[in-house]
Amino acid sequence: MANKILIVDDNPNMSSLLSEMLEVFDYESVRASDGNQALSELENGEFSMVITDMRMPNMSGMELLKAVKERYPSVRVVLISGYTGGQIESEAESLNADGFLGKPLMMSDIEKMLKNLL
Repeated sequence: MANKILIVDDNPNMSSLLSEMLEVFDYESVRASDGNQALSELENGEFSMVITDMRMPNMSGMELLKAVKERYPSVRVVLISGYTGGQIESEAESLNADGFLGKPLMMSDIEKMLKNLL
């Protein structure tokens, strides 16, 4: 499995920050600004994980999660959101999300997620 992670977020500052955080742990990342671009990247490359924002135009993180799990079941999917709560996390779990991170993102949470999932 590739040591590469796909970051999907319509906020370029957030995806850039997450990319830099992943570099600290020796993970290469590719950034996509929406779900459609993410699916295109997945068709053309090998990724071990997708980290996606929940709220994006065109395709939500939940919709992307469903599409990735249907087409690429071995790829881990982690959702990130500034909105945390039991309902969001349980819905993500019911769709087979591999993890959930709340914003603001913390280095310790990123490290723990990487160790647990990869």
